Amino acid sequence: MAATPGATGVPDGGTAAPGGTFSSVFVTIRSIQAHVSATADDTSSGWQELAPQLVSAPVQVDLLHLPAKGQCLLEQLGSTSLPAGDYQQIRLILLANAAPSGPAPSTDSNACFKPLGGDVFNCVVDSSGTHMLDLSSQANTGLKIPPGQIMGGPIHVAAGQSVDLNIDFNTCASLIREGNGDFRLKPALTAGVVSQNKTGISGQMVDSVTSQPIAGAIVTLQFADKSGVDRVAMQQQTDSTGHFSFCPLAVGAVFDVVSDALTPSGTAYNVTVVPNVVGGTNLGAVPLVAETPATAGASTGPGTIQGTITAINGTAGATIDADVSALQTVTVSSTSLTFTVPLFPKSNAADVTVTSSTSCPTGAPKGAFCGSYTLVVPASNPIVGTFAAGKTTITSPATGDVLYTVEADATNPASDATMCSPSSQTTSKDATAMPLKVTAGATTTAAELDFTGCS
Repeated sequence: MAATPGATGVPDGGTAAPGGTFSSVFVTIRSIQAHVSATADDTSSGWQELAPQLVSAPVQVDLLHLPAKGQCLLEQLGSTSLPAGDYQQIRLILLANAAPSGPAPSTDSNACFKPLGGDVFNCVVDSSGTHMLDLSSQANTGLKIPPGQIMGGPIHVAAGQSVDLNIDFNTCASLIREGNGDFRLKPALTAGVVSQNKTGISGQMVDSVTSQPIAGAIVTLQFADKSGVDRVAMQQQTDSTGHFSFCPLAVGAVFDVVSDALTPSGTAYNVTVVPNVVGGTNLGAVPLVAETPATAGASTGPGTIQGTITAINGTAGATIDADVSALQTVTVSSTSLTFTVPLFPKSNAADVTVTSSTSCPTGAPKGAFCGSYTLVVPASNPIVGTFAAGKTTITSPATGDVLYTVEADATNPASDATMCSPSSQTTSKDATAMPLKVTAGATTTAAELDFTGCS
């Protein structure tokens, strides 16, 4: 669109990662706003509407079909002119699952209406049917995209300039199944300005020995947070021919491409890390190395890490959400790179709810609430890939024990704000205080992570 003098045109779109066991995830967006201050809160003035059309006509979107797989198409939610500036944070405000006090989608355009009724505007679909998707505070305060989740830095808009903004949902990581069976939205989002030619990162995952394509491999784009650890910005699975394509991407963003795979027959593949990949790169065939048996007849499957998280405030148990990640480290150009391992199915890292003392193991802090997690991961050391001259080549994995670190981040279930002191904890030890070693076909119990000060 053409921007008016002194303002900037911002068309908005969205992409989404595959949703695990879900076939559809419907949310109804009634506002998209941005602010030039990194510290602006929910009540601050100065929030600018990026898609004012949504205020009078909220739009329901299916996060798992936005856009079509492999295509560089933005779902146009709207556009507007707004004051020039460097926008530091974004929020999406959803329509509540309640009788609307203002505009709402018609029953014909509300996919939740027929199975759940007229006052449900956010829902998920899985093999058992359609379920209401509970919101925490997103109907009032919005889905937050803070500065650290805006790729490429603040969104710079100049007078008379038109920019394209992409908002990416990591859908599988955004859904929590609570103990009562209900589903709740806990958003994992990133955003960034995309180039007009919609450049992306693409390639094909193949077996390192046979060069055959690997369908269903997990491919992630990661970049370092303030602590220096690579976090997942985008995630998808390869198609039936092993291909993947992330598009569009933020202008100037550089990613580490981190991938692994678990075949239907149960064979696991090491993580391959291709660092410092820029938009517009086709990595070609990216080799993944299959797990080899330690001895004749030994397992070639993944390993499993299990553990317990406790939460307490003073002497009373505390209710928290805990996002749990498995981390590994590789050496890239003599520098250590710690990254987030893409988890295999049957992991529950994104939906650990700590709500009661009934699941507490012996030795847990007295009065604490407890929750457990399961991480299914490669039982192999990671591999570094190098892209040069249009080809990706790999090094041999390090020998020796396969070591992991587990990290948990505590948040408030009602507001998604961080809680507990500290709000993030890690362990590189197992339950016997030995290094956290993973073995193919076996389960390792990690040292307990105890959160305190969870007010």
